[in-house]
Amino acid sequence: MLSARSLFQEIVDSDEAFQLFCSIAASGETQGGWENGRIAALVPESMRELAPKITRHGADEDKHGRLFNALLKKRELEPVPVPPETDYTMLLEKENIGLTHEKLRRDEPLTEQDIVVYLSHSRVTEQRAADQMDMLVRYFGDHPELGRAIRMICSDEGNHLAYCHEELLRLAAAGHGRTIQRVLRESALAEIRIYRDVSLAVMSHMGRLLHWHKAKSAALTAGIHGMYGYERLGGWHRMVTLEMPMRRGALDGPATAAHAF
Repeated sequence: MLSARSLFQEIVDSDEAFQLFCSIAASGETQGGWENGRIAALVPESMRELAPKITRHGADEDKHGRLFNALLKKRELEPVPVPPETDYTMLLEKENIGLTHEKLRRDEPLTEQDIVVYLSHSRVTEQRAADQMDMLVRYFGDHPELGRAIRMICSDEGNHLAYCHEELLRLAAAGHGRTIQRVLRESALAEIRIYRDVSLAVMSHMGRLLHWHKAKSAALTAGIHGMYGYERLGGWHRMVTLEMPMRRGALDGPATAAHAF
């Protein structure tokens, strides 16, 4: 029977598939770390109080990249190049979702509008990350090789999502509500499409590495399209709602270390 647990177990049991999975994950987290670091450096003066939180967010993402690379190292595996069709972060940028790398490379202060766009985009992508990590913890939180790392990442992603909710609600109260609503909707509708495409690409690569038969690949492809259909019909709304989180001030203070890794 096909299930998320059985599919991920296949990936974990194969060095080649695990190598690709961790390489894709590490690359995305490292990119996120760089982006948040640049945004923190370029925050406008009127929003400087956000800089430490954005810095913390970036430090967490960098840590996640190191954790995935550490999981590879424990198996004596090296990172492999990430196929461009599986690069979620860069595909989002090509759709003009979030702040472009070109803008972030300039030494010019960002605007308040830029920060609103950044936080709105992050609220959508952090929902996806939190959902994925919740699933991995549910199935593999006690795994002797992976459990500690994925529990740590899951906790951080929950903090990131809480921070986005809290800051966007504050900005909405300050008069940015219409912009937030528009960017959330645009980001969510683009994200679900890109997530579908990346999922199909990753499954194609995994199918080749794991020698899946055609019927299994077809069933997984149908499942991915089915999930996209559900999200397109209304599932995307979970990515755009805002509510005050139980975790207040989730990114106050320095990032937690991962000494064991």
